[in-house]
Amino acid sequence: MAIISIPSRTTMFPMPQQVLRQNKEVVMAEEMGCARMLTLNRPDNLNYISAKVALALGQNFEKYENDDNADFVIIKGAGRTFSGGGDLHMFYDGRNTRDSCIEGTYRMYWLCYHIHTYKKPHIALVHGMSVGGGASLMAPMKFSVVTEKAFSSTPEINIGFHPDCGFSYMLPRLPGRLGEYLGLTGEKLRGKEVVAAGLATHFVPSQKLFQLEKRLVSLKNGDEDTIRSVINEFSSNIHIDERSILNKLSIINECFSKDSVEEIIESFEAETSKKGNDWIMPVLKRLKRASPTSLKITLRSIREGRTQTISECLKREFRISMNIQRTIISGDFYEGIRAQIIDKDKSPKWNPSTLDKVHDDQLDLIFKPFENHDLELQIPVDGEELYRWRGKYEKFQLFSSQPSER
Repeated sequence: MAIISIPSRTTMFPMPQQVLRQNKEVVMAEEMGCARMLTLNRPDNLNYISAKVALALGQNFEKYENDDNADFVIIKGAGRTFSGGGDLHMFYDGRNTRDSCIEGTYRMYWLCYHIHTYKKPHIALVHGMSVGGGASLMAPMKFSVVTEKAFSSTPEINIGFHPDCGFSYMLPRLPGRLGEYLGLTGEKLRGKEVVAAGLATHFVPSQKLFQLEKRLVSLKNGDEDTIRSVINEFSSNIHIDERSILNKLSIINECFSKDSVEEIIESFEAETSKKGNDWIMPVLKRLKRASPTSLKITLRSIREGRTQTISECLKREFRISMNIQRTIISGDFYEGIRAQIIDKDKSPKWNPSTLDKVHDDQLDLIFKPFENHDLELQIPVDGEELYRWRGKYEKFQLFSSQPSER
């Protein structure tokens, strides 16, 4: 398989230059003084991340990191959205061919590792959808700017998958048990909520986003303080609506700290009888409609990620993703894509159909290392101090009294 040759490479994407030219249609790369602009260019397809997109992004990020004339990198989406995440049609089309998407998956995980450990400032300008793998191109950036039209989520449990691309590292580093809540419910955060939760650094009104972009590309250097100062000029203060889920952290912390998905649902359900908790019912419905296998994988992955490095999380996530694609214990991933994307009947038939039928020994098969070590994600495990993302909510007053759980 083509993937076998990738781990032995000393560079991230050592592909010939003609490949880059072929990929200009899906990722536009522009040089603007000391700035480098990468634009996801599949607006008619929600800027989904295909294998070609992951390849082009990886090549360009690596190229700019080694280019003395490139001081910082900006990434944005063409059209009305940033990115709807991974290209699910690609996975579904390859469902009957073992490991048909292994190379694309491998490249995406390497890209995520590279973004987390990038040596130069990088900036995401986000409007519209930033979902799943798309959010992995936003949250780890040194600077991530969202508008009131932006929304973000990790909805993988709805298609029988799991929050990946580094989210088992990022979610447990959000305040309290917000990460478990977001991962298990697929809840959307909108605009200022994305910043308040720690998944972005700045909120800029959409009418100012183009002017901000113009100012950034006119900078004479990539000094972080200078970049921050420019973004701050266009930024607005964060005030969260009283109905926001971020104001429900006491309940979320209580319920989503339980040891199992069953206990979480039971505890959460008990809260519905209390005054003012009518917001819980639609969330419970989403939880109960999700893939039981996916829910249990997700909770275990986030809990393990709480004490692991980004390298450890990505390596584990890669194993989980490949074993899910291989239908080691369940075909829920392809059934979820069928129900949501292909037939669009929104009525997946999960197998197993209930939480009590998903056992720990089955989950162990999903999480255990590959017998063939060459199939493991071969990313560096040293130099942990290089990792950029440590959670971004510390300076926001809403969470100033929340204890850190890192």
